[in-house]
Amino acid sequence: MTRSLDVSRDLYAHAKRFIAGGVSSDARRSAGVPLYVDRAQGARLWDVDGNVYLDYVLGQGPALLGHCPPEVVEAVTAQVARGIVYSAQHAAEARVAERLCSMVPSAERVRFNTVGSEAAHAAWRLARGHTGRPKILKFEGHYHGWLDPVLYSVHPSVDAAGPADAPFAVPGTAGQPPAADLVVAPWNDLDALARLMEQHKGEIAGVVAEPVLCNTGAIVPDPGYLRAVRELCDSHGSLLIFDEIITGFRLAPGGAQEYLGVTPDLSVFGKAMAGGMQVSALAGRAEVMDTISTGRVAHAGTFNSQPVAIAAAEATLRILDERRDEVYGTLYDRGRALMEGLREAAAKAGVAMLVDGPGPVFQTYLTEQESVRDYRDFARTDRARMALLHAALLERGVNMVPRGLWFLSTAHTEADIAATVDAFGDALRTLPLG
Repeated sequence: MTRSLDVSRDLYAHAKRFIAGGVSSDARRSAGVPLYVDRAQGARLWDVDGNVYLDYVLGQGPALLGHCPPEVVEAVTAQVARGIVYSAQHAAEARVAERLCSMVPSAERVRFNTVGSEAAHAAWRLARGHTGRPKILKFEGHYHGWLDPVLYSVHPSVDAAGPADAPFAVPGTAGQPPAADLVVAPWNDLDALARLMEQHKGEIAGVVAEPVLCNTGAIVPDPGYLRAVRELCDSHGSLLIFDEIITGFRLAPGGAQEYLGVTPDLSVFGKAMAGGMQVSALAGRAEVMDTISTGRVAHAGTFNSQPVAIAAAEATLRILDERRDEVYGTLYDRGRALMEGLREAAAKAGVAMLVDGPGPVFQTYLTEQESVRDYRDFARTDRARMALLHAALLERGVNMVPRGLWFLSTAHTEADIAATVDAFGDALRTLPLG
């Protein structure tokens, strides 16, 4: 089974002459020919060669309602005719901020950005500016954008990563300066976190985490873990920051903080909040956010609250808020059905595989392990064979995130799930023995 990729190959060869590496984001690098999409609708992509894919990447998560949901398209189209950029205030941004504050437990004030990396960077700056402390504690395997201060210890070589209970800060790229005022902790290890916070007592401005770790598998925290992290932050006077760029609005109308019942001081959102348009948000307690209000901490950006993106966010959040039972019922039902189907397919094929995660987002791991609780567990899974599985699925018209992550949308149907399970079982039979 081989897809026709003649047009894609020609486009890639042309792109490499003018675009560094031929792609505009490292996440789109491919061992072969990258996916060149012509159009997207609902749960499907059509590439430039006419191949059709059931899509579980969904733009790395934003298309929670499927591609091109009509109400979002209508809102964006209407706003384009009224203006694309103002560099001025407009009424819709306050309405979106109000809606966000009503939905998200931690949100009392909001500031908008364009992409998640900006919002995460703003949260770190705000934590330092508000507390007057120099250090941020992050967790190994967690991703908070690609900017210099934050791109450490995401997927480091375990040989270079140091002790499991006190990981080194490993840069993610050449060209980064040495890690300044950064502490790295293992995930799901409360004793190690308590030791590190005591070791840096009075210095840690904020503890930042993906509350459900989606950039390294789809790892739900151990029962009681995040509540204990919240208590540690309170006892040390450090802010708790949730990076909800992926989990925000995907797991619940109020994000992972609603889903898990733990409220941070600051949160950052993006991806699913605007149906695919470029908008992110920094939200948090009024006392903390007002450090921006007073001008003590700077926050700026020409495209912040860009009108077209805000129009998309307003339409998307209205649907997620006002139709929450329908939306999240569908997401969890489809997610559970697909997870169970993939487990059964792996068992029939005799392939050792772990399927884990909340449902609207989940991970397939090729591993004999019974659980994956942190980055070191993830690093022991068979990522080389996962890349082969990804390629085999593309040949069969199924698109997942190459590392094994799956996103669900309300556009996925029961028939889509059944077709995906059939394709998955067929693809598994092509894998070399583990």
